Amino acid sequence: MFERPASGENAVLVQLDFGEGDFAERLSEFNLLVGSARARPLAVISGKRSRPDPALFAGKGKVAEIGDAARLHQADVVVFNHELSPGQQRNLERALECRVVDRSSLILDIFALRAKSHEGKLQVELAQLQHLATRLVRGWTHLERQKGGIGLRGPGEKQLETDRRLLGKRVSLLKDRLKQLERQREVRRRARTRGEVLAVSLVGYTNAGKSTLFNALTKAGAYAADQLFATLDTTSRRLFVEGAGPIVLSDTVGFIRDLPHALVAAFQATLEETAQADLLLQVVDSANPDRDQQMVAVGAVLKEIGALKVPQILVWNKVDLTAASPGIERDDCGNISLVRLSARTGAGVSLLREAVAEVASRHNEFSAAA
Repeated sequence: MFERPASGENAVLVQLDFGEGDFAERLSEFNLLVGSARARPLAVISGKRSRPDPALFAGKGKVAEIGDAARLHQADVVVFNHELSPGQQRNLERALECRVVDRSSLILDIFALRAKSHEGKLQVELAQLQHLATRLVRGWTHLERQKGGIGLRGPGEKQLETDRRLLGKRVSLLKDRLKQLERQREVRRRARTRGEVLAVSLVGYTNAGKSTLFNALTKAGAYAADQLFATLDTTSRRLFVEGAGPIVLSDTVGFIRDLPHALVAAFQATLEETAQADLLLQVVDSANPDRDQQMVAVGAVLKEIGALKVPQILVWNKVDLTAASPGIERDDCGNISLVRLSARTGAGVSLLREAVAEVASRHNEFSAAA
């Protein structure tokens, strides 16, 4: 396998335009992702295509251009802002003589860097192994040892079967451990339900300001930073809301467009906390020109985890960076649908508390009637 430097890597970025729109916003996010993976973006190769090339994804001419840039900048890795098939990745690595990483692998790598809790690390490892399993089809470089030569005579297909068996055992072990943790979480969830405490989850696109808002509401001091996927491990705090009593507020992992399916599957147990919530506060970066597409991406993940039916309030965050002022908007039924605020300055946070109190009061009345 290609060696990975211990420090930051030199990276050549590749993003092709297939007519999807939002090219500039996607490229900006791509740069942030690569930076979050502790790599140095030194060049960006772009171009237009009607469809991906079956063998090389980018076509021979574009691959030659990528190779020139990789050699010029002495790149350690070429990163594609696209999903590559195992075959395309292998063909590109042979053509470029350089390690190639696609979008899914990039996001998985960032999650591996960010995971702090025991459960978070198990979930990330499971996602990485499940992603790797799709590439165990004559894809590892040690299988090339069949060509012969001193030090290059290898076990070939027997090694592949060994790799598959070891990987399968590790995946089974991780799943068992995560099931045990999920059973413990279910016990806590039932206890909370018996106590009739409103469960509120913060959801939203990565870097929308969820952790900053969580800290503003709870004074918990959770880690918050201007970077993608600053929060991976779900943090919950009991919070007293005047006029409604205690609630449990949870800060969750941020979502992103084209979130790898293996990652959603591995984090399923944690994300189920969101689906089991009584109220979702979808935090939106109102200053981001791509906010509508980000909300679509969040909706797609909520649908995948079965959380679309959970009552939701939009939290229009970062109004201090726009011309908007803090405020509350209601729908045609008179229910609060949107709260404008700035988690960083604290402007409008009290309005969100009032909104949560209103929902909590209705929840308590319903629970009492039942």
